[in-house]
Amino acid sequence: MLQLDDQQQAARTWFESLRDRICAEFEAIEREAGSDAAFDYARWNRDDDPDGKGGGGTRGLIKGKVFEKAGVNVSTVGGTFSGDFAKTIHGAGDNPAFFATGISLVAHMANPHVPAVHMNTRFLVTQKRWFGGGADLNPPLPYDEDTADFHAAMKGACDPHGADYYERYKKWADDYFYIPHRGVHRGVGGIFYDHLEGDFDANFAFTRAVGEAFLDIFPKLVRRRMGLAFSPAEKDEQLIWRGRYAEFNLVHDRGTLFGLKTGGNIDAILMSLPPEVKWA
Repeated sequence: MLQLDDQQQAARTWFESLRDRICAEFEAIEREAGSDAAFDYARWNRDDDPDGKGGGGTRGLIKGKVFEKAGVNVSTVGGTFSGDFAKTIHGAGDNPAFFATGISLVAHMANPHVPAVHMNTRFLVTQKRWFGGGADLNPPLPYDEDTADFHAAMKGACDPHGADYYERYKKWADDYFYIPHRGVHRGVGGIFYDHLEGDFDANFAFTRAVGEAFLDIFPKLVRRRMGLAFSPAEKDEQLIWRGRYAEFNLVHDRGTLFGLKTGGNIDAILMSLPPEVKWA
């Protein structure tokens, strides 16, 4: 049984509550579209940790009329980093023990006019404690209005917590969500932050603000575009674009590597991959 201190439990409880509200909103959108699609939840346990810390999580998956494939996962795990991987983790040092709890979301949409999206926030404990995460918009067919509204929501989450947060974390997202071998960005950006340590209460409040901003803005963008007609050529463009998304997640994404290196649930880790992809 994984033992949590007050900070760890508070973070876990928040991530689980955010998951529940996001899933309810996605299911409401499906009902508005005339679909009865709902999330299917699969619990998993990390029972093979040699230190007995273990933990686990819940993978939530929906496949519907609007959300062709969307995963909303929460995991809470503990254990030890192995070998050289420990040297790559902030605060691990010569003590590879860790605790991690977080929410991870990826939504791939049936209509190419509706943007795909990624959101992740997490709390990690090594010899240091920090929050990280962010949200970024990934439209196959970008709309300037959607991009502006998404960034405005992220800026609104950032500004009360740090005058320079938005510009710093926007640039971090632009730098991070980039595919070097293609010379293109994965999407139209958002914010990305990591290793936010020091004042737990302040950093936790900011992390909650990011989650609330996502829950507010993304369903609005979905409802704005989900009824638009699309052509076979636009669907084809979406499938080719998804190939870029898959390449980034398999080659460059830190979260994918972290999950695989720490004995996470394979289905939950790879739920970010789109359901159908095309390489021209």
